[in-house]
Amino acid sequence: MAVPARVPRRLAIVPFRGGSVVSEGLLTWTMLRGPAWIRLLPDVYVHRDGYRADDHRMWCEAVTLRLPPDAVLAGRSAAWVYGVDVLTRDAPVTVVLPPAARLRPHPRLRVVRSPMAARDRTLVGGLPVTTPLRTAFDLGRHGTRVEALVAVDALLRRRVVMLPALRAYAADRPGWPGWPGAPLLRQVLALAEPLSESPMETRLRLLLLDAGLGPLTAQHEVRTGGRFVARVDLAWPALRLAVEYDGDHHRERAHFRRDVARLNALRAAGWVVLRFTGDDVLRRPDATVALVRQALAERRAIETNH
Repeated sequence: MAVPARVPRRLAIVPFRGGSVVSEGLLTWTMLRGPAWIRLLPDVYVHRDGYRADDHRMWCEAVTLRLPPDAVLAGRSAAWVYGVDVLTRDAPVTVVLPPAARLRPHPRLRVVRSPMAARDRTLVGGLPVTTPLRTAFDLGRHGTRVEALVAVDALLRRRVVMLPALRAYAADRPGWPGWPGAPLLRQVLALAEPLSESPMETRLRLLLLDAGLGPLTAQHEVRTGGRFVARVDLAWPALRLAVEYDGDHHRERAHFRRDVARLNALRAAGWVVLRFTGDDVLRRPDATVALVRQALAERRAIETNH
């Protein structure tokens, strides 16, 4: 029976350059062509035990091995490195290349060409990435308005960037009004909410604002007689009306029980709470807006009569 080849420890998990390990005598080209090794990119391999098709970190590490000087991971990939997951399914690795640099195309690679000042580049966990401010600046300029806002809100929520610093950074860019996506970023900066706790909460808030149902308060603390009752996702405090997004975790037994007690406490404090799911926001937006609009009208009528 054949004995499995010994795998060098430093090659067991992370991607590596094939030419380098062959020149060091750790492996041979014949071994790399065998079933134990997966070719990710030209001259970039990983051991089969370390391969996960949807592992964005693995793909970032693989792409980094092929990057020319001064190129960096950027956009959603940089956000992921900072611990903010705004990736789409099977998202390619986004990189920014200097205008004259070259990198062979690949389905798992998205290339953006843009000047990149040294102050906009940094290293995080050994990976070259755009700085937090440049990452937020780029994400706020690309995609749809809701996608850009979701990404910026997520970076703000994790305190990867702070909103005043991001606004100052954008205003200080040389030639700022002419940057691609500048009008979109201006909208995003006006709408951004550091207190938004999830992408779906951001989507729900934007849906209501676009319907003319603002202004509203994010993560409002409800108190009665100075006593804390609960915190609600979105609120019209003067009307004692709240709107909340319920993710799948609300279906867990322990979370469900806490929700019941919390909603009873809010009801006792005179609050009305409307709860919505992902389907309400994404598939039934008109019905969601209509229900909130009706609740606002009813609460205003009550407040007027009082």
